[in-house]
Amino acid sequence: MVSLVLEKVHELSLREIDLPTEVGPHDVRIAVHTVGICGSDVHYYEHGAIGQFVVREPMVMGHEASGTVVECGSAVTDLKPGDRVCMEPGIPDPNSRASRLGIYNLDPAVRFWATPPVHGCLTSYVVHPAAYTFKLPDNISYAEGAMVEPLAVGMHAATKARIKPGDLAVVLGAGPIGMVTALSALAAGCSQVVITDVIQEKLDIARTLGNIIPVNVARESVTDVVKQLSNNWGADVIFEASGNARSIAGVFEPLCPGGRVVFVGMPASTVQFDLVAAQAKEASIETIFRYAHVYPRALALLGSGKIAVKPLITDTFAFEDSIQAFEYATHMKPTSIKIQIVLG
Repeated sequence: MVSLVLEKVHELSLREIDLPTEVGPHDVRIAVHTVGICGSDVHYYEHGAIGQFVVREPMVMGHEASGTVVECGSAVTDLKPGDRVCMEPGIPDPNSRASRLGIYNLDPAVRFWATPPVHGCLTSYVVHPAAYTFKLPDNISYAEGAMVEPLAVGMHAATKARIKPGDLAVVLGAGPIGMVTALSALAAGCSQVVITDVIQEKLDIARTLGNIIPVNVARESVTDVVKQLSNNWGADVIFEASGNARSIAGVFEPLCPGGRVVFVGMPASTVQFDLVAAQAKEASIETIFRYAHVYPRALALLGSGKIAVKPLITDTFAFEDSIQAFEYATHMKPTSIKIQIVLG
């Protein structure tokens, strides 16, 4: 099948490549329609590795996807050809200890699309377990369906934050993950969300998404803004979604006593933070890695209109222009948030 293949650092090609085609009893074959470009995709393109995951041979890109079921395995009963779906890209070992404990995202043996050595989904057809394939609500487009994967990260973060109705949250970083985290926090019950960045254009977009207060930290202090909003108490929840070392170092400053911090963004190297500042507030610290058991709830919120991701889809490329899409993703305009590639 013709696929977008990362040959090596800074070298992509659209070419034929052999991929698995056999549909097992519990699998479905899906005609891929829309695939989003994630920051990890761009990182592999520019650097060829993320931590221990190193691209050592050609790899098909892409893991944020939606499409149409065209064939079902003999044991599949909840999907049928013609169903519009999105696909959870991580496939764990169902018999692993992590899976049996319900934390399948932490299964060391998980096979995740476009994470070496596993091929991704920027190709015409994929074969995928039905258990990790989810039907789209009728009112949700393929483009929105391909946003469920990043949205799942934000929803997992909101779940780990143990949000209570009326909480004040802060999201540090207004990239795609920061944006969906802010939306997830509002859907979970936060009364308002403060979101920070240094790119004003992204903050201007965030302002339109709901009860979100943008703060350009190049011009003003997020701690001062939070104090004004909370009568000098602090934010109930801080989501660190930037992965920026300076942001992480000061993550406890806007937090209220007894508040929760969730680390969402992944820094490029080891970072430092003030443990005493955390102890002085008895801060609860949570981390996330991808997500688990989130897709059905994300689709329910999208279908109900409680969360809207369409404003985040800013740039769309045809499949034949996939290489140009990745080149653009390395130097996006400030007004760009999510880039998608359409195959269907």
